[in-house]
Amino acid sequence: MTPDIMPDHEQQQPPGQIISPFSTTEAVVPSNGKPLAKALLWAVLTVLALAALAGGARLVTNYLNDPYRTMQAFPVEKFLENYRGLAGAKYKAELQVEADLGWREDVGRLMLFTVSGDSRPVAVLVPVAVSNNVYFVKGQKYLAELVVKEGGLIYANSCRKY
Repeated sequence: MTPDIMPDHEQQQPPGQIISPFSTTEAVVPSNGKPLAKALLWAVLTVLALAALAGGARLVTNYLNDPYRTMQAFPVEKFLENYRGLAGAKYKAELQVEADLGWREDVGRLMLFTVSGDSRPVAVLVPVAVSNNVYFVKGQKYLAELVVKEGGLIYANSCRKY
């Protein structure tokens, strides 16, 4: 073959190298013809991602705003051994109502609770300001901030249903 009649790809081929006959063609990918379906899919994925972010943000906010988060759990064993060692310190406790021992208008409500993880009951005085906001029912669980005061009486500074 003479150089005039050789195809272009053969004329530019260096000696000893093979060039694909498809090297000068462009690939064309046909579209699936469903742009609305793609847009809808992206919209749904965006809504799901935003919902997941909002849910995660709410969980983090609730965790950080929990006033009991940094408190130590109430140690029933130490309290029963020697309450003086716990006097004045604040603790959190998961309480279950065992009995209502009485109520006095100027003092509050004396309740018998068991603390989560221990079956021995402890008496807790729930002041009027706290007991007016909570309705105690036997068997229900509550999360409370407790402090041991003089004489070994446990006071609930705050209480909410668990």
